[in-house]
Amino acid sequence: MSTTDYIPHQDGKFLQWVNNFINYLGTTARKFDFPEDLYTDLTAQHADFVQKLTAAEEPATRTKLTVKAKNDARAAFKTAIRKAVKEYLANNHLVTDEDREGLGIPVHKTTRTPAPVATTYPDFDVDSSVIRRLTIHFYDQGSKKSKAKPAGQHGAEIKWAILDAPPATLGDLNQSSFDTHTPFTLQFDENQRGLTVYFCLCWENTRGEKGPWSEIVSAIIP
Repeated sequence: MSTTDYIPHQDGKFLQWVNNFINYLGTTARKFDFPEDLYTDLTAQHADFVQKLTAAEEPATRTKLTVKAKNDARAAFKTAIRKAVKEYLANNHLVTDEDREGLGIPVHKTTRTPAPVATTYPDFDVDSSVIRRLTIHFYDQGSKKSKAKPAGQHGAEIKWAILDAPPATLGDLNQSSFDTHTPFTLQFDENQRGLTVYFCLCWENTRGEKGPWSEIVSAIIP
């Protein structure tokens, strides 16, 4: 199956394909760690396309404008699907070849190209605008804060610790968390307000291999 034409173009075949894709993804999105907000957006685009397709096919409402609206909705929807497949399904180790068949998306070759080990680290910003909460917005080094992860990377490991002084080694950051999608949020107790938290992040690929660690950054618990 080609990676460029797996989505049918003709309206009837596209509708059949996308109905299956949305229904299958709806039952497996949590297993795939597929972003809930992205699935919601795709289902909204699905409903919008169906509505505009109906208007374009009904003799009473079929006009040049309704046909154009349908074509525009289909094109935008296909673009969104391709992007979602590329970022969250094509190289996700949680998605099996059987799942890919079920979704109607390309199945990997028998000999897979190993997921690369990251050569960059996550840059990040720490938001302390909410009391007792620190939110880490992470993105790839030099990516202008794009939410897209480097190719083959499953997510970011976050090492952190509440310390009285800057850590001497990474080993001093004795707490570890993992997040597949930015942002990552830490909640604290009232009696921890004013203490200093130190953070360091790295990318981890779909085989569990880690890239380089970022600089260690500190933040005060608000």
